[in-house]
This record gives sequence, C-alpha cells and structure tokens, in this order.
Amino acid sequence: MEGLIRVRMSQADAHYGGNLVDGARVLSLFGDVATEILIRHDGDEGLFVSYDSVEFLAPVYAGDYIEATGRMKKIGNTSRKITFQAYKVIETERDPARPFAAHLLKQPLLVARASGTCVVPKGR
Repeated sequence: MEGLIRVRMSQADAHYGGNLVDGARVLSLFGDVATEILIRHDGDEGLFVSYDSVEFLAPVYAGDYIEATGRMKKIGNTSRKITFQAYKVIETERDPARPFAAHLLKQPLLVARASGTCVVPKGR
C-alpha cells in the first residue's frame, strides 16, 4: 500500500532566514501520507504513534515543490509500519533579481526520509 502528496512550500512555511522551511513541515507531509495510506487500507485515519528514524538530507525553501511518498512495510494486529521519503521536484531560484524564477529538477532530490508506526482501531 502506497500514498503520495505533492505540495508547494509557501512563504508561510518558511521558518528560518533565507526562506528555509522547518523540517517539521516535511514531517507534517509524512503524517498526511500516512493518513491516506491508513484510509485506503483500513478505512480509518488512524493515529501516528512514533517515528523510528528521521533524516533531513537537503534544505527545502519556500516556493519549492515537495513530493512526499509512503509505503506500508508491515501490518500488525493494530499497528502499521510505514516508511517515507520526500523529494524536491521543483526548485525556486534564490536570486533576488529573479524572485519568481524556478526550474524542474532533472532528477528529484531526496530531502528527507523516515520510518514510523501508526495504529488503527482493532477490527478495522
């Protein structure tokens, strides 16, 4: 079972100087992907219980397009183990002379990966 979401990071997502996006925003995308996977598999949004690992591998800036994916790896009685990846697919130019310029990346750039556990009510 897999899920996917693609979003543009907005100016409101920029948390640090230089329009750098907080890593927590990427984790929020992973939560949305987990919800999609659980609804598809169990018919229930479930609850995210914990992350086993989280790695931030490249910076994300306001204006970048991020594609977050997840894949269910293990199904327990009520638990669901899911792995996640986030890729930058469109990158904004950070040149003040060209504030609206952006380009499609030839190869998506892995910006974060994680694994975690979600639970759904028994019997779903």
